[in-house]
Amino acid sequence: MRNLLFCLLAFLVASCSAVGPDYVRPPVDTPEKWNVEYAAVSDLANIKWWTQFGDPVLDDLITAAVRGNLDLRMAAARVDQYLGLLETTRSQYFPQVGGELSGGSDRSFGRTTESYQAALNASWELDLWGRVRRSTEAAQAQIAGSEAGRRAVIMTVVSNVANNYIILRGLDQQLEIARETEKSYAETLKLFQIRYKIGAISQLELSQVESQYESARQAVPRYESLIRQQENLLSLLLGRVPGSIPRGKTLGQLTSPGIPAGLPSSLLERRPDVIQAEQALVAANAGIGVVKAEYFPRISLTGLLGTASTDIGKLFNSGTEIWSLAGAATTLILNFGAISGQVKQAEALQQQAMFRYQQTVLSSLKEVEDVLIQIVKGKEELDAQQRQTRALEEYARLARLQFEAGTSSYMPVLDAERTLFSNRLNQSQLQYNLLGANVAAYKVMGGGWITEADNLGVKKE
Repeated sequence: MRNLLFCLLAFLVASCSAVGPDYVRPPVDTPEKWNVEYAAVSDLANIKWWTQFGDPVLDDLITAAVRGNLDLRMAAARVDQYLGLLETTRSQYFPQVGGELSGGSDRSFGRTTESYQAALNASWELDLWGRVRRSTEAAQAQIAGSEAGRRAVIMTVVSNVANNYIILRGLDQQLEIARETEKSYAETLKLFQIRYKIGAISQLELSQVESQYESARQAVPRYESLIRQQENLLSLLLGRVPGSIPRGKTLGQLTSPGIPAGLPSSLLERRPDVIQAEQALVAANAGIGVVKAEYFPRISLTGLLGTASTDIGKLFNSGTEIWSLAGAATTLILNFGAISGQVKQAEALQQQAMFRYQQTVLSSLKEVEDVLIQIVKGKEELDAQQRQTRALEEYARLARLQFEAGTSSYMPVLDAERTLFSNRLNQSQLQYNLLGANVAAYKVMGGGWITEADNLGVKKE
């Protein structure tokens, strides 16, 4: 009879499907390819693209960041948290077994009676309606989502270190330009002060040169301050206290990594934030089944197997065995909308997660288009800026020749040099903006390089 009962229960467990909807990926319209055309280069999506800059110092900084960044450590701990949750959830598939050893004495009517018992007890909830299965499904999705979140942190950390290092080298270049210009203007000012003393120029012309010198002079502490702040930001990304950052190649020596060609928009499926958003949707979808299972009775089995005796010395003798087996079904008869309200909440959460997933995909498409436009147009802008710089250098040279020949005032020289100084600073910024856009391209498109970066965190013995 007992064997028949167990067989029947096993059949019910195997034949009952989990309540609630099965997950189906929602449709999202995506283009087959990017709208922006760019030059074809080799496929670099799965390699350590930062090494293409050709700067060993940058490589070392990225390795240090992957190993020391505190946000990344928190993300790893979050994965462990959800692994523990899955382990707890899965334990509900199996009987919960406990042990008991008890003894005592009772005196009644002048007679003392002793009793001793040793037993194993077990309880098991049969997952007939899939509550545990859906809970496990949700927990697995949470693990996948948290792992994707950890990879998203890796993606952000590597990209931020590379981009901020490029900015640092750009600020270094701008500081050098400011110092060179300050030195050049200081020499000009000395000459004009001498000419003013001998009456060769007016106070107006001397004031113009002084103003020019001070404009370059005030740029120096501004860039020195920005450089210190940039170093502090990089130190934070490395998980270190604020301090100096080593330098490698100059901004002009850094080579831009190529952008992978022929990449379909489906590549975005590898982006960690897209994966994370979809896994959140999977978990929310499973959550509906967990709540709907509350409509059905919970069926559980309990059992006990052990020995009992009034003599502790005979506790494990033959004939002292005891056992019990029981089943129970519990359900709410009247809940006045408590369960239906929870179902509505779960369905609403699932809808929110679905829209969030779709929004994440659309946002990722926008980010890719934006950064590709930035690269294409940024290159055009930088080329035009470089041509303008060469023209301004010639303009400044000719203006100074005319001034020294006495055929022109100093105003054209002043205008040309002031414009050239501003133009050189702007050109430097366009240079590191363009390099930063190449970094951003790898970040927004995702790719196998994240795994390569993750492997940097494994220290070799």
